Amino acid sequence: MSPLPPLPAIRAFEAVARHLSFTRAAEELGMTQAAVSYQIRILEERVGTPLFLRKPRRIELSQTGAQLAPEVAKGFAVLRAAFAELGGRVDATLAISAVPTFASQWLAANLGLFQVGHPDIAVRIESAPEIIDFAGTEIDVAIRATGRMAPGLVAHGLTKVEYAPMLHPRLVEEYGVREPADLLRVPQITPDDPWVAAWFKRAGVAVPPAPERPFARLGFQSMEAVAVMAGRGVAMLTPQFYPEEIRAGRMVQPFSTVGWDGHYYYLVYPEARRNNPKIRAFRDWILEATAPLRALEQS
Repeated sequence: MSPLPPLPAIRAFEAVARHLSFTRAAEELGMTQAAVSYQIRILEERVGTPLFLRKPRRIELSQTGAQLAPEVAKGFAVLRAAFAELGGRVDATLAISAVPTFASQWLAANLGLFQVGHPDIAVRIESAPEIIDFAGTEIDVAIRATGRMAPGLVAHGLTKVEYAPMLHPRLVEEYGVREPADLLRVPQITPDDPWVAAWFKRAGVAVPPAPERPFARLGFQSMEAVAVMAGRGVAMLTPQFYPEEIRAGRMVQPFSTVGWDGHYYYLVYPEARRNNPKIRAFRDWILEATAPLRALEQS
């Protein structure tokens, strides 16, 4: 199989054949007219015959050029269609990386509303606590809980990462929870959670250190919430994620005191992608959809 001529030469031939002008082809390709002529000369040397007939103030395709031009044009049309189709598939999928608590407690329940309004955009969610390197992944946007933002990223605050003790109503009666200090008698679902000591300090209660005996560390707030609703103890949760569970009596926030360590849940994406249509559509939707969360925050 004979090797193809250099692609720049083929591209130059396609443009000159379409315009029948070295000048206009050079303008389209961002090259000088001399550079286009050089590429055509390379191709003619490879073919072994002239591809254009140079006439006063105009050029024409030679017989060989006229045979070659439609096939070359067809080849470039196939390439353009292939890349357009690929670009359409890429643009039609929004890849989201979200921290597990936000993904499970809010995003999973509400994302269907985004797709109802944007049926042409498919969504893929990856739930992970790790920081995303946008340059090294196919992730379009991320939702992270943080107090500071890396340079080069656009960040939109969705809601505060607040916390308060929450437990099953049965445990409130069983342990006689009437004031914050009473919670110290209730089993702690994650005793070494730093929010525990921080909240009790805010409530004016000295909290003993976490027990030295073995205990379960559930890791994610969504798992702690399941344990709370099962009546296994008290855990520090973000109240605005659980309004339905509170209304249904599956858990209760016994005190209005709420802690906050300065972190927000942010929607983030690279500055260079801020005008990407699918990112812009998701940004506009999630900022409106999370407004009720922000309304539940304590000022």
